[in-house]
Amino acid sequence: MGKMAAAVASAATLATEPGEDAFRKLFRFYRQSRPGTADLGGVIDFSTVHTARGMGSYAHKVVRSQLSVSSVSEHNARRAGLQPVSKWQAYGLEGYPGFIFIPNPFLPGYQWHWVKQCLKYYSQKPNVCNLDKHMAGEETQNLWEQSKEFLRYKEVNKRRPRSLLEKLRWVTLGYHYNWDSKKYSADHYTPFPSDLAFLSEQVAAACGFQGFRAEAGILNYYRLDSTLGIHVDRSELDHSKPLLSFSFGQSAIFLLGGLKREEAPTAMFMHSGDIMIMSGFSRLLNHAVPRVLPNPEGESLPHCLETPLPAVLPRDSVIEPCSVEDWQVCASYLKTARVNMTIRQVLATGQDFPLESMEEKKTDVTPEGVCHLDDQNSPAKRARINPDS
Repeated sequence: MGKMAAAVASAATLATEPGEDAFRKLFRFYRQSRPGTADLGGVIDFSTVHTARGMGSYAHKVVRSQLSVSSVSEHNARRAGLQPVSKWQAYGLEGYPGFIFIPNPFLPGYQWHWVKQCLKYYSQKPNVCNLDKHMAGEETQNLWEQSKEFLRYKEVNKRRPRSLLEKLRWVTLGYHYNWDSKKYSADHYTPFPSDLAFLSEQVAAACGFQGFRAEAGILNYYRLDSTLGIHVDRSELDHSKPLLSFSFGQSAIFLLGGLKREEAPTAMFMHSGDIMIMSGFSRLLNHAVPRVLPNPEGESLPHCLETPLPAVLPRDSVIEPCSVEDWQVCASYLKTARVNMTIRQVLATGQDFPLESMEEKKTDVTPEGVCHLDDQNSPAKRARINPDS
């Protein structure tokens, strides 16, 4: 029996809970899966699909995706820390038009910048995070400064309390998503980071979406026991623009389903540096992250993060140097964690937010503490709320 067939057989033996749909059943299967066993045999690994071994029994699902090589100059790609688009591998899946998966197109060492930005800068005010509901404003002013010594000596003192960065679950950028109303609004906006906007514009252009504007971002910070519940990202007012996803740190399993949860999803690995694009038909599909996978080599970084960021960077690069001290903190964090950035264009060109009634205004107060990431050890895990679900 092949690996994929064995995985399907294992999933089939899992008893269906009352009222459980096909997506939820597979979500539960992979959440309970055992790394290194046949449980993961049906998970597509795009980092190896170009090899005969990697194509394996899911070869019929994987197709090559064409990129717009001429839309992004080698100079602009390098400015964003990316290899020339001509060197990227890009794949799609049969039955999922508009879905594009790009296995790690970053230049060696350049992921360091984006990891540092997520932990050190994007987590700062005026951006919004899950800790805001439970802590006073001054207490969340600089999570990095309050956490760096804890993380730098994490190996020495394993019984210490968790740092604030380790308690971080999400950060919103640009137009800040309201987890209760599931809306964006014109009056809840802070400037979107220019470096991340530039990176997003280059990736979008390479995938055929010239003119994409990065207007909102949701950054998710996963521990090894975190999951992301089944949901659809439909709150943006312009669904013709893609959703971009960037992953860093430990690997995870991503499930991509259909328009309804009764459709069984396709499972794939997301490794550090991987980029996903959901557009067209795939833009409004159910998806989820049931599992973050511990490194099989123990508490260590993915190999692609072992190469340091070059000391000399292009003069007009959006990439900034990363000190040894800063990377020590980032590396300590990522040995047991994963960070994901999802970037969206909220409005079509020339479009404005609809006028809201006074009653809607009253409820649109953004209780930023509601998080759609679920920690399996959390007492509130059954009360998980997902964006747009």
